[in-house]
Amino acid sequence: MAKKLRIIVAKPGLDGHDRGAKVVARALRDAGMEVIYTGLHQTPEMIVEAAVQEDVDGIGLSILSGAHLTLFPKVLELMKENGIGDRLLFGGGIVPQADVGTLTKMGVGRIFGPGTSTMEIVDYIQKTIKVKDE
Repeated sequence: MAKKLRIIVAKPGLDGHDRGAKVVARALRDAGMEVIYTGLHQTPEMIVEAAVQEDVDGIGLSILSGAHLTLFPKVLELMKENGIGDRLLFGGGIVPQADVGTLTKMGVGRIFGPGTSTMEIVDYIQKTIKVKDE
């Protein structure tokens, strides 16, 4: 029997707007994934610690603050340091198209901008992360 995918949805930094993150978390849950929503104002350290403790398959960061070029690299670094560098890191929010390529080269998966359908996000995660067998 296949194990459900486990995904953390996190809001790093000082950004206080989490409606989009909650919509994505609900869509992933409705698609059969186990979702851990960390809440607002999380540090990269808090996010990665939760990811390790929860043994997640992926981490989704929602960033609207403009700090994406600081937060994504820090989370990637901590993921590698904590032995989960092989897990998917993806994101959404306000990320200029010019920065998407930079993040991708660093090892970040897809970045979903405003207006992306939740089904597109669900499909991407399901195709990118192979469902683990129990």
